[in-house]
Amino acid sequence: MERSGWLLRLGVIIVSGALLVTAVMVGIAPRLWRIANAHSEEPVTLPDFIPLSQRSYVYDAAGNEIAVYELENSQPISFDEIPEHVVQAFVAVEDNEFWVHHGVNARSFMRALLSNFASDAPRQGASTITMQVVKNDFMAGFERDGRYKLLQLVYAVRLEKERSKEEIMERYLNTVFFGNNSYGIAAAAETYFGKFVHELTFPEAAFLAGLVRAPTSYDPINRPERSRARFAQVIDRLVEDELLTGDEATEVAETFVLPERVNQIPTRDVERTYFSETVRDLLLNGSDVLGDTYEERYTALYRGGLRIYTTLDPELQAAAEAARNELPDTSEGFDAALTSIETETGAVRAMVGGRGFIPQQNEVNLALAPSQTGSSIKIFILAAAIQAGAQPNDIIDGTRPCVLPNPGNNIEPEFIIRDGVSGGIATLAEHTYRSINCAFARLSQIVGLDRVVDTTYRMAASDFLRPELPDSVREPIRPYASFATGANEMSTLDMASGMQSIANEGVHMEPYFIERVDDSAGRRLYTHQSEGQRVLDRSAALTTIDTMKATLTDGTARRELSDFAQLIPAGGKTGTQQSNYTAWFVGASTYLSTAVMVRDPDRYTSMVNIPEFVEAGVPRVQGGTFPARIWGAYMEPAHSGVTISDWPAPPPLQGPAERLYLPGTECASIVVGYETPTTTTLPDALIVTPEPEPTEPVPILEEITTATTIAAGVIDPYAELPSAPADAYVVPCE
Repeated sequence: MERSGWLLRLGVIIVSGALLVTAVMVGIAPRLWRIANAHSEEPVTLPDFIPLSQRSYVYDAAGNEIAVYELENSQPISFDEIPEHVVQAFVAVEDNEFWVHHGVNARSFMRALLSNFASDAPRQGASTITMQVVKNDFMAGFERDGRYKLLQLVYAVRLEKERSKEEIMERYLNTVFFGNNSYGIAAAAETYFGKFVHELTFPEAAFLAGLVRAPTSYDPINRPERSRARFAQVIDRLVEDELLTGDEATEVAETFVLPERVNQIPTRDVERTYFSETVRDLLLNGSDVLGDTYEERYTALYRGGLRIYTTLDPELQAAAEAARNELPDTSEGFDAALTSIETETGAVRAMVGGRGFIPQQNEVNLALAPSQTGSSIKIFILAAAIQAGAQPNDIIDGTRPCVLPNPGNNIEPEFIIRDGVSGGIATLAEHTYRSINCAFARLSQIVGLDRVVDTTYRMAASDFLRPELPDSVREPIRPYASFATGANEMSTLDMASGMQSIANEGVHMEPYFIERVDDSAGRRLYTHQSEGQRVLDRSAALTTIDTMKATLTDGTARRELSDFAQLIPAGGKTGTQQSNYTAWFVGASTYLSTAVMVRDPDRYTSMVNIPEFVEAGVPRVQGGTFPARIWGAYMEPAHSGVTISDWPAPPPLQGPAERLYLPGTECASIVVGYETPTTTTLPDALIVTPEPEPTEPVPILEEITTATTIAAGVIDPYAELPSAPADAYVVPCE
């Protein structure tokens, strides 16, 4: 009786409990449904996956990868590119019923819960792979309130209906975070093993799968012991699922090498360089190719998966870097920079900004750093003069010292040159190859300083040198009386670009670094196109380059480059700043236009009696020493395998030589006749000494009246130069 009463009471309790639970569920079910659908009463519709963040790749002219721009290391790949054993490893470790559940798997959830409870550390996650994709793609920013998990479950079920298992797995393996800035399996394979995904072994894939749970806690580089313990748990899991035998697990545990540092794929050189940093800066700040706003350009460059094809020639770049090493290392830190431009196209084929780009230590690109040019700036004065009608056989005074006007400087109205070689009165051609300062300082004012500046801007125009650039970006070129001695600062890119205009027979092709840009889908975003601009008459350009050839054979660079000139037709100009602070050589062939500069990158340091240079046979660094040596050491191998051609002969001279002079400073007169001095006849008794020989006829001079100089503001390239017949008398006006 007592036993039957106990059973009756138990039955009543069970039935009552069941009724209570049923009542509670009935009562709260509508609330749970409203919570799950609080965002909408419409059926759940998931948006498309947002485009994956992708690194952008940069390639040289030969197709070699030379740089990568990225914020997150993300390298999306398709499911078909992922080996089966890699997918298998992730399914085993993260969601071993992925292929059979429908987004949510209660049994898997409970098993993970029990497994984690029985272990001293998590071994398997409670969320399915589908739920992790939902969390990462659709629930970023959601509050972790009571409805969060319910929404995740609903979204996971919906996603399984809208996407195939393969699509979900592809999305998961491309977005999951592995630590050390690596997003996705391809990035993780590179970061931890220096491999492509298809090269991963099964244990390596399993190791990466084990990182997903807690990438920071299991980081093998910073927390190797915890990482090793986690991998041991992963191996045990693979044994449980019969994916590894006990012996195989033992072998893996004994032979597996834990990653110790961040790796990169051996065939991939992604170190930052002066060239790649220039390309990055141009895309972000120098053009609107990637968007109208900085934010658009930044997102496209660092997340858009662009393919950027540049002009860099790997063989020429290697030759340029080797040539730079012609400059001995010094305790003062003197360095050399080089920019080489393809003469016909303007493509920048090589750029050396110094010894090497070192982030946060040596980032200044010396090739783009404006510096005083010394006499190398004379290439612009010479071109402007010949364009205006001067001829190489015209005569000009190069006597030193010389005193010239100093326009615009009321404090120092006179510009005086005391240094350099005295050239005397000689032809423009001779003053060029001897680099006579007084001759070219006078010539710059004969041509007109404003016209020289305008010619310089047109000949060297680029994204880095334009008159409209604000002063904060680039100090403008000014019509200084000291222009001819290098008072205005120019970069090796500027000088090579100006030289290119001459070497390309007067057609300026703006220097460029980027040939084309494709987006991640292969669509063309940009292709470089330029027809060039004629900045010099062809005859003027040919005469200018022909005049500068003598610099290599007879002039200031003959010691270093006379042999080179016998092999390859070339013209150029040396330059040395006052006190030997900076030295240059700028020259060109029909193939390449190249500028080299040597200086202390950090300060003005005189390159005189530097022990390491003296030991190399150069007690005083000038343009004809190390700069010319480096230029030749680069240009000779650069022409290997190239058909070498000379320029056409310049046109015949258009008339007799004339005397170029600076009105207002120099006064010119011509001979209009002669007179014979008269003598007085005396009686013989008064003649004490023998009568002198008859004197030469005295010329009768007539002053040439002309304007004081080319008027300020005149930039007409054809405005006539002040000149006189070659036999005119020219003297200081005072």
